[in-house]
Amino acid sequence: MAPRANWKGRLRLGEISIGVALYTAATTSDRVALHMVNRRTGNRLKNELVDSETGKPVDKDDEVMGYEVDQGDYLLLEQEEIAAAVPPSDKTLQIESFIACRDIDTLYFDRPYYLGPSDAASVEAYTLLREGMDHANVAALARTVLFRRLRTVMIRPHGAGFIANTLNFDYEVRSAERAFADIPDLQIKGEMLELAEHIIQTKLGAFDPQAFDDRYDAALAELVKAKLEGRAPPRRKEAPREKVVDLMAALRESAKAAKKALPAKPAPKGKAPRRKAG
Repeated sequence: MAPRANWKGRLRLGEISIGVALYTAATTSDRVALHMVNRRTGNRLKNELVDSETGKPVDKDDEVMGYEVDQGDYLLLEQEEIAAAVPPSDKTLQIESFIACRDIDTLYFDRPYYLGPSDAASVEAYTLLREGMDHANVAALARTVLFRRLRTVMIRPHGAGFIANTLNFDYEVRSAERAFADIPDLQIKGEMLELAEHIIQTKLGAFDPQAFDDRYDAALAELVKAKLEGRAPPRRKEAPREKVVDLMAALRESAKAAKKALPAKPAPKGKAPRRKAG
């Protein structure tokens, strides 16, 4: 049985319209949940909006959105004004273009969803589009109002269906040039590069998400279990200190050792070695 859809609408390509539904692909609901509790009463605490100056709680009717035009000076925006200004939702994922999968920059990925057919009548067209995109190795870029915001969505074939990733806007992604501005331009080549490649080859593996363990969540679960059973809370084991190795120094030493291990080059044929003058 399919889970409850987060969103239902139409995937449109020209005159073609396919009924689709979005389902959450990643969730944190299975993590160990901790809550703030009053130590004296054992009751759970609740959040309460208070005035930053008076410290007094604010009635629901007095809560309003505001844009800070100057420090401490806010322009008030009513919910009706915001709703009238933002693009309306027509429940349509409009495909604007297809791009090669090799051109996808995952830096722009926001949240993943499964995109499936919403009804039996849409299955055939849905499957035809997925097969066509999979054969061409392309992804679709579509736009829609999703959760009150106009979003760009990347749709890719995945198994029997599609993965739909909402994308960050360009202004939301920080500049890589600024992040790497202080890295000097070094040229690594020759034996050093070959040795680096060798080290990488010795650690090659396959992507296996099941091998990734959430140690923080596992530790919380064990702590809760121990206290429920009346056992002493577990204490984390201090990891042994590992020897820190300077990669470049290690590569230089490896390069020297490799040179020493190479056999001596034989003298060219037809030429006798020169004798030292006596």
